[in-house]
Amino acid sequence: MALNYKINIFETDPADASKTQVTLVVTDDTNDRVFAITKSVTTGSNTDVQIVKAAQEAAQSEIDIWKAQGDVAGKTWNPDTESIE
Repeated sequence: MALNYKINIFETDPADASKTQVTLVVTDDTNDRVFAITKSVTTGSNTDVQIVKAAQEAAQSEIDIWKAQGDVAGKTWNPDTESIE
């Protein structure tokens, strides 16, 4: 089970030039579900790596919720045993 993060957008925030808008496309390789999320973070003197890391940290709780909601996607419901397999 792994999540893969792809940087889809990395640009100056049109609403606030002091920030960078980062869109991450997250793919769950266990069931091929995809989630896109955009965060705007302060640019300052941060490197690109620091900016992306800050965006990912700001988005992590929403990513975790999305991941948890999809953990049963692709599994089978067995009515005989009343279990998810």
